[in-house]
Amino acid sequence: MKELFRRFSNTGILVVGDLMVDQYIYGKVKRISPEAPVPVVEVNEETLLLGGAANVAHNVQSLGGKIFIAGTIGRDDVGKILTNKFKEIGFDTSGIVVDGKRPTTVKTRVIAHSQQVVRFDREIKSDISRSTMSLILEYIQSCLPHIKGIIISDYCKGLITKGLIKKIIELAGPKKFITADPKIGHFNYYNGVSLITPNINEASFGTGIDISDEKTLLAAGKLLLKKLQCKAVMITRGDEGMSLFEKSGKVTHIPTCAQEVYDVSGAGDTVIAALTLSHASGASLKESAIIANHAAGVVVTKVGTAVVTQKDILKSLKDCKPKITSFTNS
Repeated sequence: MKELFRRFSNTGILVVGDLMVDQYIYGKVKRISPEAPVPVVEVNEETLLLGGAANVAHNVQSLGGKIFIAGTIGRDDVGKILTNKFKEIGFDTSGIVVDGKRPTTVKTRVIAHSQQVVRFDREIKSDISRSTMSLILEYIQSCLPHIKGIIISDYCKGLITKGLIKKIIELAGPKKFITADPKIGHFNYYNGVSLITPNINEASFGTGIDISDEKTLLAAGKLLLKKLQCKAVMITRGDEGMSLFEKSGKVTHIPTCAQEVYDVSGAGDTVIAALTLSHASGASLKESAIIANHAAGVVVTKVGTAVVTQKDILKSLKDCKPKITSFTNS
């Protein structure tokens, strides 16, 4: 594992996706508003964190990978904050397109007594313009000699279109490992990527199968492989862990390593970051899925969108040894 981690620093990963800021407002509730039956939150702390594709990229970097990132921000104060945060942690921002006609996406969560009270989003979800897409593709092409993997981080905020994914696959060719974190309604976009990482709800929607037991889970995994012609599918299953479906018919069930769950927001970002970086660095798909499972087990114990480190994963590997089962899905 340590040898694999040493290879991370020489592995370039390009993240293409919806950049956003996750704003957390923390406080206490002591009374109900006299104006309406809602809690009054007395604010005592506020944080701004990297969200969406920005959080994916941050996780790749935190694990030691070389990061390249492509996306859009608005010509606004939040966009400036995002750019400054990128520069602070050492991201090259030449792949970030500033679009004056769209705001920077912000998800605001109000937290009181460790519980989310409400979330509100500021965003435009229509597709990006052709000129913006051209700039994104130009940057992607310039990155290809320096990367081994591409992560498509789709949050349905307008950047990820069917046409963009098709162009990415054409430009990258068969040698690049391309993964996608899918969203409901976009499953027909991902045909031809190497691997997708849907959660249970997304996999159910993408297949039309109500996943309620192992039989329906196996059927959904098999159908997704066939429909999307991909190398593998990894379905994340919350507190039941993850299931990896490979084109060969091999299925691997990996139980969760999370001891306590405080916040699942951003866990999918961590999973796809760890899995893509590991496989692009030479680990098998099964080994990469196990690493991703440990990464997820660490990050859900932290409040807010968070990142995981190599040290975190090594500690989790020592402390947690789940019973992993593999078999052929005939």
